[in-house]
Amino acid sequence: MTVVQGLSDPVGPAGGGGQGPRLKHSDGPWLRAAGGADELVSHLGPVRGELAVAHQGLLAGAGRLTALAELAAVRESWERRIQAAQGECGSLAAKLRDVARTQGATNEAVRSSFAGVFPRTGAEQ
Repeated sequence: MTVVQGLSDPVGPAGGGGQGPRLKHSDGPWLRAAGGADELVSHLGPVRGELAVAHQGLLAGAGRLTALAELAAVRESWERRIQAAQGECGSLAAKLRDVARTQGATNEAVRSSFAGVFPRTGAEQ
């Protein structure tokens, strides 16, 4: 949210108009954050496949090492974490977009509720 100067009453807050600066919602930061979360989902998409390919190469050269069971457990753990991160980022992106939408709707509802009290002038639009 930003404070927009210059959209106050023509008389101004000191001159008795009483409106002062107004808060104006911008959905830009919320939507940029949602886009960033979506980018993380996309970025993490190929990681599990790359991990599987790297693990296959490791198995081919390892022979009968006992550490392979440990490596498989580590790989499974990383795959779960990557999947969880993708799910969380996808969920977060949706929630951030919902915040932008809800705040915009709330601002419009508040603005409409004051329409009879503070009629808009050409300078405020």
